[in-house]
Amino acid sequence: MKQLLGISDDFLKSLNILDWGYTENSIPSSYSQYDKWIKEGLHSPLGYLGDFRSDLRSDLRKVYPDFQSSLVFLFSYQETKKWMMENNHHEVAAYSLGFEGQDYHYVLKERLERVFLQLKNQFSNLEKFIALDAQPVMERDLAYRAGLGWFGKNSMLIHQKEGSYFIIGSLLLNQKLPLPGPALDIDHCGQCNACVEACPTKAIDGEMRTLIANKCISTFTIEVFKEATAPEGFEKSRGEVFGCDICQDVCPWNRKPLARVSGFLRLQESYSFLKEWFYELPKVKLMEIFEKESNRGVKKILLGTPFDRPGKQGWIKNIKAWLSTSNQNKI
Repeated sequence: MKQLLGISDDFLKSLNILDWGYTENSIPSSYSQYDKWIKEGLHSPLGYLGDFRSDLRSDLRKVYPDFQSSLVFLFSYQETKKWMMENNHHEVAAYSLGFEGQDYHYVLKERLERVFLQLKNQFSNLEKFIALDAQPVMERDLAYRAGLGWFGKNSMLIHQKEGSYFIIGSLLLNQKLPLPGPALDIDHCGQCNACVEACPTKAIDGEMRTLIANKCISTFTIEVFKEATAPEGFEKSRGEVFGCDICQDVCPWNRKPLARVSGFLRLQESYSFLKEWFYELPKVKLMEIFEKESNRGVKKILLGTPFDRPGKQGWIKNIKAWLSTSNQNKI
């Protein structure tokens, strides 16, 4: 990993940071494409992407007026993905268990705070704004501008050495740092259409390098909270009930990174039930748990984990959708 001022590589690696980049450019390069995507309604049902916050995404200075520069970090969940693939587990997206079972927003905010404290010891009056995907920031574009990869045909940011099994987190800073400007990566997808062809619901627009949200399994299982019809082709999936990694799993750029990691799955003891639920319980039993519990009970059980988001009705919808398919290998 390249040197980040006075911060040691060991410190960054202890936070599961794969790489970092730096940019002073506040303007997303792909904003016009994003705006077109919104105007064509391809973001539906993700209404929050098309409300007043869509304009805020056009310039980081609209989110953080004191912006002068940004440090962008790639936080790995490769170990979890490796373990899941080795054990043929595809029920939930790997990121959801990739940070010891906790909601990564809390985990990564704390890690970014720790990095910032190291910087603040070196630069007086340094201030920051933490940007994760909960803020109106086009984080993949920001990572691209910081020289950390290119946009794959599945819209994911792909790093040439580390693939795409990571979460992006950034520090927007009120000062410029003594760091060189980035070398922007070029497209390395070429003629490969593996992700486009593998998506069972045909949600990927490879030409535009974006998603048709209402066809995406991740959208359906994470962002749709009430009873709804699964997208056409859902029955061809692998049993996903929370998120989907299919387009990443087939990407050639993810092969070498996974070959380097151990595949050891760490879960905090308080969240070990997540592993038992999704990998040991038949889905019909999991359905019984959600049907038996009250809305508040489900909230209490899943609080602090990524699985809290769909709520009781969303989980019942997800499991029912899978159980109702024609797949003969349902569990």
